[in-house]
Amino acid sequence: MAADTVEHIFLDAGYTIRIITGAECQIDFPRQSLEWLSLMYFLYSVLLALAMLVTLPYWVFQMLRHGKYRAGLWERLGRVPVRLRTASMETASAQRVSPNPASQFSPVIWVHAVSVGEVMAIRGLVEDIRRRFAQSRVVVTTTTDTGQALARKTFGEDNAFYFPMDFGFAIRPYLQTLRPKLIIIAETEFWPNFLRLAHARGSSIAVVNARISDRSWPNYNRFSWLLKKVLPNIDLFLAQTEADRKRLTAMGAPPKRVSVTGNLKFDLTLPAPPPIVDSVRQSLQQANAGPVLVCGSTVEGEEPLLLKAFENILVRHPRAVMILAPRHPERFNNVAALMAQMNIHFWRRSRWKDEPVASGVFLVDTIGELAVLYALADIAFVGGSLVPRGGHNIIEPALYGVPIVVGNHTENFRDIVGLFQGRNAVRVVGAAELPLVFMELLENDVDRAALGRHALETIRAQTGATARTAQALEMLLAENSAHPGAPTPVAQARAGREE
Repeated sequence: MAADTVEHIFLDAGYTIRIITGAECQIDFPRQSLEWLSLMYFLYSVLLALAMLVTLPYWVFQMLRHGKYRAGLWERLGRVPVRLRTASMETASAQRVSPNPASQFSPVIWVHAVSVGEVMAIRGLVEDIRRRFAQSRVVVTTTTDTGQALARKTFGEDNAFYFPMDFGFAIRPYLQTLRPKLIIIAETEFWPNFLRLAHARGSSIAVVNARISDRSWPNYNRFSWLLKKVLPNIDLFLAQTEADRKRLTAMGAPPKRVSVTGNLKFDLTLPAPPPIVDSVRQSLQQANAGPVLVCGSTVEGEEPLLLKAFENILVRHPRAVMILAPRHPERFNNVAALMAQMNIHFWRRSRWKDEPVASGVFLVDTIGELAVLYALADIAFVGGSLVPRGGHNIIEPALYGVPIVVGNHTENFRDIVGLFQGRNAVRVVGAAELPLVFMELLENDVDRAALGRHALETIRAQTGATARTAQALEMLLAENSAHPGAPTPVAQARAGREE
């Protein structure tokens, strides 16, 4: 039967499951009797493995057709990249001889940010952590390809890699190589096996900028039986709002470990304008173009509505320009084809040679440039909101004092949008109203300026989360360093079974 074995998965609880061709499997159990906790993790891992096998054709199709998930595949499966191993050895060697008090902590702090939005949100926090723990090395993981590209650009190639899949065989190599003293998870990524293994090895774990959106809340409730066992592995939860704090405790987070520190995204700072901003601005000026409408993070179903509205704008403003940035890279070609079909003149950022831009659409088919291009906007539209996708972050355009328009599907950012609405700092409209609202704002300079000014004032009134978060993390490390070598309660419960 061994010859028919197609995969071995080493499960966290110590079991080995051999998945056999022909829809049968063989499970080797350890000698000790099952406890409920071990059984729960075992069942979770089996279900996860089966789900991966059932959906394997989909993943292969995505890899072959769009190239998605192909990048970093071996990293996700537990192969630690050479660049990470080499840098870890150098950092560990330096830490052994360093007299700096900060070296009492592990040289590695691991930060996980799912995608682009989370990477941008933690940028200031990572800078603060590096200042507080100068001898520590900060590494950043992401799940998405776009997030990984931005992380490598922001934090360096040697400090960014893909987050491993939630199997023991994929997780252990990273924990053994990095031996992180602190693991920081941005927003909400509760992977049971990862949290259990990391905590059992003595890593402190903190969730920062934690939020439970209206859209995800029912799903978390559905798996509360699992989360009530998983969340106690986490030492600290730093929530965005009081509502998030209540939801976290209802899900199983120990109440004494949960506090509210605010939203890191309000602390985003304006970066120095990269060359692309000046290049586009100059081309607009040369062409005497304007007004400029920046539509960011758009999703399928929104571009036809936005482009139709833009055609109406061109009737009144023949030199108008739309800067259009679809959310997902695999849709760039489809959006370009749509504009060609609609006979709309457009430029692709990836092929643009600094020629003048006017009376058309500038398609941002690159990664990581949308945020700075909001600086050029007379009006900003933030996508994922005209169709039921929950919306996207509106803070980036607000930093530039740009008037913001969103659709009425903003469930994932209800608190932020509600805050802005209360200060008359955003316009929320339905798809049918969109063309009219765009025209009204373009024709009324006073209202447009007030909307942008209120957006910037709203941001400034909410700052400070980064400093509060960094201080809480510093206290967590200091508390744990007061008991060096002490095993965690979870580790004690599993003594003798982890290795």
